[in-house]
Amino acid sequence: MITPPPQTRSPGSRIAAVAGVRPERIVDNETLGTPLGVTAEWIERRVGIRERRFAGADDSVQSMAATAAGKALSAAGLTPADVDLLVLATCSLPSPMPNGAASVAALLGVPRIAAFDVNAACAGFCYALGVADGLVRSGTSRRALVVGAERMTDWVDPTDVDTATVFADGAGAAVVVADERPGIHPVVWGGDGDQAGLVAIPGRHGSVTMRGQAVYRWVTTELVAVAEEACARAGLAPADLRGFVTHQANLRMIERLAERLGADRAAVGRDIVHTGNTSAASVPLALSRLIDLGEVRSGDPVLLMGFGAGLSYAAQVVRCP
Repeated sequence: MITPPPQTRSPGSRIAAVAGVRPERIVDNETLGTPLGVTAEWIERRVGIRERRFAGADDSVQSMAATAAGKALSAAGLTPADVDLLVLATCSLPSPMPNGAASVAALLGVPRIAAFDVNAACAGFCYALGVADGLVRSGTSRRALVVGAERMTDWVDPTDVDTATVFADGAGAAVVVADERPGIHPVVWGGDGDQAGLVAIPGRHGSVTMRGQAVYRWVTTELVAVAEEACARAGLAPADLRGFVTHQANLRMIERLAERLGADRAAVGRDIVHTGNTSAASVPLALSRLIDLGEVRSGDPVLLMGFGAGLSYAAQVVRCP
């Protein structure tokens, strides 16, 4: 099949809709903490989580991604046939081939569209959004699906208190379309590969390991400048933000970042309390919750920021759909 010629370049792109999917199974702190010898209060005080969602037997990374993508398309008034690109952000597929995005496209009924994965762990959704924004603006894509989906519980040692109490499963998706005015502002991204081992899965059959305190220090000291630069590239001051949505790693970390940034008027995404840490799915899930609660409205500037294994980070200001 011959690929059609590129579309006309667009000055910008925007998020037309965002949606999230959380598995049905809810696991509270007492259920997890008792076998590990810690209390429910200890877990909440340490990371801010009260409960999280665990995938069921039929909830694969790909099936959750397809469900979230379908919901986002419906909210945008579109069908799968209206998109020509699918970017899946994930780090928890059971095997490296085939790529997950191809399977998601097939589940949506559009197996011949461009589809590829991005693995930047917890920064993955923001990386994928930056890529989709560039492809839509260049005319390479007309409309794109950006999905973050994870089944992190497959990669967690249930006896490790540092990870078993934190990670969870879910998916979130956004529809990206061309627009005369930029609704997705330039991404600021990068990393610190010298510290890549702070969050890792050692070996082919290993479980995720995490040096949480070291990551906390890196985020709260190094990434404030990244958030400030993302605001500057959007022509805004942090005080202009109406929403602040970061990777849902640790509630104290999120609130510390918002405080140091000076985003006092912004609605802060705290989805971690009821959803846990879903890695690349956490940013779209937290954004969709803020929208559903009415804490941000259409057109509001919202800073999205992901960070984690790599150590990778990415941030961009978007206009709320």
